[in-house]
Amino acid sequence: MEGGPSNKERFSSAEAVMLGALAPGVNGPTWNTVKIAFLMLGVCLAAMLSLAFSFSDSSLIFHVTFLVLIAAVLFVLLSSFLAETGLVSVEHQMQEMGLTKEDVGDKSNKSN
Repeated sequence: MEGGPSNKERFSSAEAVMLGALAPGVNGPTWNTVKIAFLMLGVCLAAMLSLAFSFSDSSLIFHVTFLVLIAAVLFVLLSSFLAETGLVSVEHQMQEMGLTKEDVGDKSNKSN
């Protein structure tokens, strides 16, 4: 095996997430970012729920529990949707948007 450059380009997670926001499909780094955002949401809602229990306010407990339920249902629906459709590679998203080097060369050859 040679130590030369590979066929696949390496992208930073930030670049992959930005590309995933613009291109069709969901790539791996974008899905990881969404999972981390849901984890942080869960931590915040757990803290709010513990504060609601410490104040013994039944209406606040009901509202925060309802928010937890909404977040859980949304996460389950997103996970099941992605399990059905699957993830898309970053390279495939770049090809769809016409950002690969091969596509740029093909477009210049076709214009001549």
